[in-house]
Amino acid sequence: MSNNTKEPLVGKVAIVTGSARNIGRATALALARDGASVVINALQDLEAAEGVVYEITENGGTAISILCDVLDSEAVDAMVNETVDKLGGIDMLVLNASQRGQKPFIQLSHDEWRNVIDISLDGAFFLSQSCVPHMIKKGWGRIVTLGGISWHVGTPGRVHNLVAKSGLVGFTRGLAVEMAEHNITVNCVSPGFIDTERPASAGKRPLFKKHPPIDRMGTTDEIASMVRYLCQPEASYITGQTLHVNGGLFLGS
Repeated sequence: MSNNTKEPLVGKVAIVTGSARNIGRATALALARDGASVVINALQDLEAAEGVVYEITENGGTAISILCDVLDSEAVDAMVNETVDKLGGIDMLVLNASQRGQKPFIQLSHDEWRNVIDISLDGAFFLSQSCVPHMIKKGWGRIVTLGGISWHVGTPGRVHNLVAKSGLVGFTRGLAVEMAEHNITVNCVSPGFIDTERPASAGKRPLFKKHPPIDRMGTTDEIASMVRYLCQPEASYITGQTLHVNGGLFLGS
């Protein structure tokens, strides 16, 4: 590992799913600034993914783009194999890919229900099972899942999202316990109201009656900074946790 404290992740390799835009993009850029080689993953927008690669490489970093559907286990294995072949291994996995929706529960189709849940939970399963053996081999690893404020405070029209994100917290805790002996930490970052570009499939941004004490929307960089910290060598005693970044909207219980 590099002794350069300005780039503490030199020699490390990260896969960040859903990193062509928004929180995933900001996270990929943050890890690259710390010296990590980063895989920019997207489902189909190669142009956007290549744009993030360009930002990283223009600033002296290393990155590649790989299109991959996280629900396709064979495609996931192929992405992991390509990462190992081109970048030399896998040390960090950021599970950011998700599908957002906004629809009243009684209007939800089963396909809409399953799609949101499967991308978060099956995607986490496939990716972690494929990446973890490489981390175990190295005796070091970081896995970070992306949760959300909605399931902690309850949000109308987002039952499928709440179920997906609450499942990720359970996944995080269970995997953290199993991976601890291998020096692999597993944590969840839970964003609050974040100013992001929303695709049409996400629907209108939900209206919240309650405002956080820090009364503004957060930025993608503020979420990325927490993910970045959890990937640092000095974060080795933090595992199984949900870290809230929400301006004080949810203070825990």
